[in-house]
Amino acid sequence: MRNPKPAGAVPLYEKSKSVFPKAVDGKFRRLKWGWMAVTLSIYYLTPWIRWDRGPYAPDQAVLIDLAHRRFYMFGIEIWPHEFYFVAGLLIMAGIGLFLVTSAVGRAWCGYSCPQTVWTDLFQHIDRLVDGDRNAQMRLQKSPWNAEKIGKRLLKWSIYLVISFCTGGAWILYFADAPTLMREFWSGEAAPIAYTAAAALTATTFVLGGFMREQVCVYMCPWPRIQTAMLDEKSLTVTYKDWRGEPRGSVKQARNASTPLGDCIDCNQCVAVCPTGIDIREGPQVGCITCALCIDACDSVMNQLGRAPRLIDYATLQGCEHEKAGGAKESVAKTIMRPRMLIYFGVWCTIGLGLLFALGVRQHIDISAAKDRNPPYMLLSDGSIRNAFTIKLRNMESRPREMEIGLAGVPTAVMWSDDMPRSQADRTLRRTVPADQASALRIYVTAPPGTQAQDFAFTVRALDAEGGSDAHQTHFDVPGDAQ
Repeated sequence: MRNPKPAGAVPLYEKSKSVFPKAVDGKFRRLKWGWMAVTLSIYYLTPWIRWDRGPYAPDQAVLIDLAHRRFYMFGIEIWPHEFYFVAGLLIMAGIGLFLVTSAVGRAWCGYSCPQTVWTDLFQHIDRLVDGDRNAQMRLQKSPWNAEKIGKRLLKWSIYLVISFCTGGAWILYFADAPTLMREFWSGEAAPIAYTAAAALTATTFVLGGFMREQVCVYMCPWPRIQTAMLDEKSLTVTYKDWRGEPRGSVKQARNASTPLGDCIDCNQCVAVCPTGIDIREGPQVGCITCALCIDACDSVMNQLGRAPRLIDYATLQGCEHEKAGGAKESVAKTIMRPRMLIYFGVWCTIGLGLLFALGVRQHIDISAAKDRNPPYMLLSDGSIRNAFTIKLRNMESRPREMEIGLAGVPTAVMWSDDMPRSQADRTLRRTVPADQASALRIYVTAPPGTQAQDFAFTVRALDAEGGSDAHQTHFDVPGDAQ
């Protein structure tokens, strides 16, 4: 038999509460509108931007070509052996997130996070179909009649269309967009395309349409991590309690024996919050720094003829200074502090390093893999042969003629599988197709008595642009194989 729950027991988990954000107008709401338009336009339109790379390379501006192991971003092309560029970009993204968080709190969460952007979009769909906050709450409590069923089906259908467009746009980053779009609708696309589109459609539909603030509060690790980067000098959305307390309505203020604060306890800051928190209770994990509560509070203060920014972007240090009667700190002074400058300096240094590496990198490359079993062979005339697999990379969008050479083992010559040994020489010429890597089987032969030694395969382009590279390896002989 189960033990009864003891009286006064505190539940381990709080029951989920539906959040119905109220529509609001103001500077930050308009900023969110504009930034939403920018981010959604970038996401949906980028795969359709063309970029001319010549006749031998794809003309999609941003393309993650997994089939050919390439990453294209406008004029930049990243090959598999250059993954350090991608790692550098990820490090820059991480440091940039630290920089933004230390300067203006969770502004990323409030304006640019995909979960926030699509949730905000779906909330506007809610208002379009169901009405504003009060109408949504009434509809939520009403029985399932024809009106409610019709509105739910219409709203969820719009959710599904947006979610499908989201999943469909994502797969366009991995193949030529016009071609994949045609193949997708004609049923000729690869199964992975349909699977990926369906998976992202489902996650967008569920996370943006139904879970919303629960993702930010319970699923996302960033609110927990950000606390290590915030200090008393970080800008966050803050309720100025010394101005607002004690709270009381306008009517109570007239009849009160002691003066009341500016907050009239109208709860508009709570009504507009997309995560349903009360900013007046102080910093909370649910605050995504969207600043819509500032717009709502400023609107009320303007109607009452009171000073705006009872809720404001401010630092804890600045609030203490303002509470003591000092002037409000400027945003520029708040941001331009040593910690921010250090973050920004590191971010710029990595970025400049990547740009320098891109500027000086060769568009020609050679690598050599030596046979290990056997490491060498003794031929009938006593000469010693080592076998290698050479890979030549042409990172240009046109075919290039290259010359392979030997640097070291002065008495050695080489030949390849596609030529007779009688034509062996110190150099070989091959044409490598545009934007490809060509493998070549090479045999290096040295006369009897040659000592084991290191040497290098070299390659140089024979066109006007030029370029060269080398790969160090080893020549094995009997008794000294490595």
